[in-house]
Amino acid sequence: MSQRIQFSQHGGPEVLELVEAPLREPGAGEVRVRNHAVGLNFIDTYFRSGLYAPPSLPSGLGMEGAGVIEAVGEGVSAFQPGDRVAYATGPLGAYGEHHTLPARHLVKLPESIGFEQAAAVMLKGLTTQYLLRQIHPLQAGETVLFHAAAGGVGSIACQWAKALGARLIGVVGSPEKAERAKALGAWATIDRSREDVVQRVLELTDGRKCPVVYDSVGKDTWEVSLDCVAPRGLLVSFGNASGAVSGVNLGVLAQKGSLFVTRPVLAGYADTPERLQAMADELFEMIASGRIQVEIGQRYSLGEAAEAQRKLAGRETTGSTILVP
Repeated sequence: MSQRIQFSQHGGPEVLELVEAPLREPGAGEVRVRNHAVGLNFIDTYFRSGLYAPPSLPSGLGMEGAGVIEAVGEGVSAFQPGDRVAYATGPLGAYGEHHTLPARHLVKLPESIGFEQAAAVMLKGLTTQYLLRQIHPLQAGETVLFHAAAGGVGSIACQWAKALGARLIGVVGSPEKAERAKALGAWATIDRSREDVVQRVLELTDGRKCPVVYDSVGKDTWEVSLDCVAPRGLLVSFGNASGAVSGVNLGVLAQKGSLFVTRPVLAGYADTPERLQAMADELFEMIASGRIQVEIGQRYSLGEAAEAQRKLAGRETTGSTILVP
């Protein structure tokens, strides 16, 4: 038997329950991982609330973790028992002592990266990799806008952008988070609770606005983000923290300067084992070299998963949050 978090109906954090579940043997192409640490991410709340639909109910939760392979199924040749691995994609069920999943979702974890580090950074770090290195490869000297710059993805993006020589303007919600974003490498910050974001972007860019705006907040910042994009620039909408963007009028893109918009997901970029491992290798090299520091702001036990999600949804966290089985 193995402990895991599951939910039988959609709702708030209170629907999460800690249960004993039978250990599942890996099938063909699968492996069973003994989790040493599990990552907590905003997308987990989307599945719990029903914004995203799990395959069935009751359902496990979470897609990110790190640990050691206990067993491999038929046809798995790239991994073997004892291998240190991490994952950030695949089926739900990471919130548990064990997770059985297809081997194609795993990456090999170098000895230089700890399990808690990996669980805290895989989803957020791989997301940052495709945002800054693939969707629009950032160039030295470029000025970009990044919402929630003191959060999980934002805290990594601040560091990665600085390492690339780009100037990241971080939008935050408090003076304390502004200080944090600056300490992580943001070139400038905008406190949305007391400053006009669009006006400050115009001031900081001498009226040119930004070639790229990264927005994980969603509904509440959609219009503001569009107004911060330079003509022929790109708005990258990669999250729904305030709710999903809907009713988009494409004509607005023309009116605001022939703008481009994309709504990417990690699976669309890490769509083969080779691409996934290459992205992870670049992330791990940035961490090992010290250019990216992984801060674990909060640690919870499996039984505290509901409280952890309440803090996350309430934007009361900094850095990364992990569960330690």
